[in-house]
Amino acid sequence: MREALALARDAAARGEVPVGAVALLDGEIVGRGANARESAHDPTAHAELLAIQDAARTLGRWRLTGVTLVVTLEPCAMCAGAMVLARIDRLVIGANDPRAGATGSLMDLSQDARLNHRFPVERGVLGDECGELLRAFFRSRRGNGDRSEGAGK
Repeated sequence: MREALALARDAAARGEVPVGAVALLDGEIVGRGANARESAHDPTAHAELLAIQDAARTLGRWRLTGVTLVVTLEPCAMCAGAMVLARIDRLVIGANDPRAGATGSLMDLSQDARLNHRFPVERGVLGDECGELLRAFFRSRRGNGDRSEGAGK
């Protein structure tokens, strides 16, 4: 989670919502991602998707069995859906996202029996630190008169 937090801080420094993600296989980082929607002009450039793509390139396969994804903020429906499709083995979350979280908060795609893959979710790893990074980012935006998106990625 510390590496994901470092990626999230880098994203914040670039004016992106501070979310970071790392993909681990056998304890080694095989993929990294940080939000890049603003800089990439891409609504799908979420940290989780970028980490999944990086891991797939690193491993040379799209089925990411054996991979744990560690992310600073609970994934949205798009990212949780990608985790199902990629066959991620496990998800570790820092902060919950009650407004858009799709792995237990708003809905739970990680355990939906209608889908072809399910994975366990561990919550709250460095959750206070992950949550405070997001709160500080949005406080600073409001303080500068920026009224862009409130929460989420």
